[in-house]
Amino acid sequence: MSIKDEAIEWVRSYFEKNGNSQTKAIVGISGGKDSSTVAALCCAALGKERVIGVMMPNGVQSDIEDSKKLCAFLGIKNYTVNIAQAYKGLTDAIKEARTMSCEDSTPPQYNTNTPARLRMATLYGIAALEGNARVSNNGNLSECLAGYFTLWGDGAGDFAPLANLYVNEVVELGLSLGLPEELCHKAPSDGMSGKTDEDNLGFTYEELKTVAEMLKSDTDVSSFTEKQIKIKNRIEGMAFKKNLLNLPKFVPSIRK
Repeated sequence: MSIKDEAIEWVRSYFEKNGNSQTKAIVGISGGKDSSTVAALCCAALGKERVIGVMMPNGVQSDIEDSKKLCAFLGIKNYTVNIAQAYKGLTDAIKEARTMSCEDSTPPQYNTNTPARLRMATLYGIAALEGNARVSNNGNLSECLAGYFTLWGDGAGDFAPLANLYVNEVVELGLSLGLPEELCHKAPSDGMSGKTDEDNLGFTYEELKTVAEMLKSDTDVSSFTEKQIKIKNRIEGMAFKKNLLNLPKFVPSIRK
């Protein structure tokens, strides 16, 4: 059985055990490969009428057309919820509580993580209004190992179909589900810093995969290059975040 078939069966089984024939999947749509693949996977497993896409720009999102293209391609019901006012309102209230001026700058970590947590709150708000829905976690194994996600933001969710797939495997899964190549090969980005994930990390996800597999096979650390040591330290330093995520995760047979 292919990873595609295994993943479809896993999603279908999850919803059978944790819902009913009407339970919907709520998927945050960023326009990137992960959310596109999760949305396509849920459509294949449940039918498009049970999948709802949610676009959540923080003001202006330069690549939101990719998100709209994905929703149109899959033919799924979708909402656009701009979180800009919520982000500003929360930020102003926090500054007021800390007796800061509204003009005082906030650190990069706040600017990145707070919108991610507001987006997850939005997804659960829509799930509550739908009344019978589960929220997807769209993170992949590469991001998880690197700790490149926001705890209780994009690191949250009810089910995680990509959590044990490296980035290259997500690309392959997306293509096998019939997604357009430009969405599957789009450079991963947080959509807020203006840089790709790999620019921010200082190494590629392929390099991370190599180190992760070396660690898994107990390769002698003395054979690691300086860059591989850096990646190893990143993986080990971010393990606490990975260990906090106790979500139902799809595990392909190649990882069992």
